[in-house]
Amino acid sequence: MDTNHTVLLTKEGLDTLKAEYDELANVKRPAAVVRLANAREQGDLSENSEYTDAKQALAFMDGRILELEEVLHGVKVVTSHPKGQIGVGCKVTLHINGKKEEFTVVGEWEADPASKKISHESPLGKALMGKKVGEKVEVEAPAGKILYKILHIE
Repeated sequence: MDTNHTVLLTKEGLDTLKAEYDELANVKRPAAVVRLANAREQGDLSENSEYTDAKQALAFMDGRILELEEVLHGVKVVTSHPKGQIGVGCKVTLHINGKKEEFTVVGEWEADPASKKISHESPLGKALMGKKVGEKVEVEAPAGKILYKILHIE
């Protein structure tokens, strides 16, 4: 991970990452250590798939815990944005192909396209940053260029 890169998060995104970190570090990791110790006691480690699985699960958790520690250490929580302009934390109503769609612009760690949470680093997010109601943005998509008109910002 680029250590010079500040991670932007909304307050909700920060709370979610802190909860994940707490769950991993204080609940799941201790349980994985116990699982590994129990598997180790079963004898021949070369043919013990439970031991191998437990070891891999613990290594994965340790990696995720380190990753979250880095992010949480260098995070910047966005609490406001310029009035009337799109920024991280904004809900934006867009007009796309005759339909209204609402998106929330969030930091890259909390992006979830299925929930209409788009990263400020995504092509659409980048195009929207700093724009105002009434402006149009064009975004290159796999199916071609898509034109969005900004209807509302909150």
